[in-house]
Amino acid sequence: MTDDKRRRHSAPVVDGLGKSASRAMLRAVGFKDEDFRKPQIGIASTWSNLTPCNMHIDALAREAAAGADDAGGKSLIFNTITVSDGIANGTEGMKYSLVSREVIADSIETVAGCEGFDGLVAIGGCDKNMPGCMMGLARLNRPSVFVYGGTIMPGENHTDIISVFEAVGAHARGDLNLIEVQQIEKTAIPGPGSCGGMYTANTMASAIEAMGMSLPGSSAQNAVSDSKAADCRAAGAAALKLLEKDIRPSDIMTLEAFENAITVVIALGGSTNAVLHLIAMASTIGVELTLEDFVRIGKRVPVLADLRPSGHYMMSELVAIGGIQPLMKMLLDRGLLHGDCLTVTGNTLAENLAGIDPYPDGQDIIHAFDNPIKADSHLRILYGNLAPGGAVAKITGKEGTHFTGRARVFHSEEEAQERIMDGTVAAGDVLVIRYEGPKGGPGMREMLTPTSAIMGKGLGNDVALITDGRFSGGSHGFVVGHITPEAAEGGPLALVENGDTVTIDAVANRIELDVSDDELKRRREAWVAPPPRFSRGVLAKYARTVSSASEGAVTDKP
Repeated sequence: MTDDKRRRHSAPVVDGLGKSASRAMLRAVGFKDEDFRKPQIGIASTWSNLTPCNMHIDALAREAAAGADDAGGKSLIFNTITVSDGIANGTEGMKYSLVSREVIADSIETVAGCEGFDGLVAIGGCDKNMPGCMMGLARLNRPSVFVYGGTIMPGENHTDIISVFEAVGAHARGDLNLIEVQQIEKTAIPGPGSCGGMYTANTMASAIEAMGMSLPGSSAQNAVSDSKAADCRAAGAAALKLLEKDIRPSDIMTLEAFENAITVVIALGGSTNAVLHLIAMASTIGVELTLEDFVRIGKRVPVLADLRPSGHYMMSELVAIGGIQPLMKMLLDRGLLHGDCLTVTGNTLAENLAGIDPYPDGQDIIHAFDNPIKADSHLRILYGNLAPGGAVAKITGKEGTHFTGRARVFHSEEEAQERIMDGTVAAGDVLVIRYEGPKGGPGMREMLTPTSAIMGKGLGNDVALITDGRFSGGSHGFVVGHITPEAAEGGPLALVENGDTVTIDAVANRIELDVSDDELKRRREAWVAPPPRFSRGVLAKYARTVSSASEGAVTDKP
């Protein structure tokens, strides 16, 4: 068998007389004599039929495999898990959501490391499986390409999953009857693809493309389309080219590439989860990325995209006018992107963007620099006596930039949801949902159910919500999450009492509790740490190993 540098991982598994048993196993799954001389490309598929985000990815995985085979490789498809945030939100099951990111990274590393794949293509289509895939690729550091599964089409009357969540709150307020809610439920999710706004899935897909780990255009394609199938085939072929040039994730995922990702996320008005996931991905590849990098970049990058949840349009409508490539060209020409960053095409970002046409005249989805949605970042990193380790807010300006109110304290998401729906929560309240952090939850649940109920009940401009949990990319309103240290570790959030005055200032980037130091000291001395909620299983392991939200909530931090 030939000595091929592209086969540095597969050759020890299949070459030589001593590996006859290995070859015998592979012959059973379809290998021919000539296949043992080819570089092996693992296709990591996140297919499952439990969520529309991933229900079509089996077909996309086969396209990627065909692309790798046609380019001279030998593909092998394997699966990893996925969970559905849209289904689990508001339940105990949501505690497994962020945990699944780590399980996905672990499983991709485990399979590829064991089987000796020379290169990889990973296909993701939901909030946690995309950063999970990227973290798995980063750990392995073998020539790799990420493919986004694509966005869903709008539902009837321009609806999506957030429309359903908010309809529940609107019903509680009396604005919608049960038949109207049911009609939205039945028509908002018309088929395959990830949630349709600039929520976490589309945010992370855009960030990964901006980073250079996806082929140009991959983040802005409809899930069911010829362009998405072609993207998958091209990704399979690209993995072989990366092998030939020995280009690895560590060559692409540099600090400058992460800065490009942050810049594009801000311009698109993307999800707060991007902060958590990008820091985690950077940690995995060995790049030092902190909350302060988001502050620094946020001062010079405006929000330009009028996309949901705070805006009007959906991702499919951005796809129709050219996706994010023209936006990236705008940012590059403005000096806001590092054009010399290497990408999975083997070319630099600037070379990839050289022939990109501008958006068509008359479109109003992407604003010009002289007419931004917001002049600086909507992702606000807040500090203060409530969050000495930092907190993350998504403030577009539509909800205002300051809020002062009285604390209404809850020890779980469910408790808060009940009080929102029964009318207990009133204008002027700052809802405090604590013990929902990475360790305390455990799992750092999203607060999409309560934030959607707040919006549906018409309280979006009248109450704020703060938590050591996090938010869905579909959440909007005056909300602050990722508060660090979390309450379960004795952070100041654990010391807040009903009626305390809380002030959030998204201009000065402060979050303060109006309680004296002496009183806080007294409360701290009286505070008793809650017992772990789980003693065995994946949630218990996660709680024991997870880092803080400000460090990306990773479980393999050295």
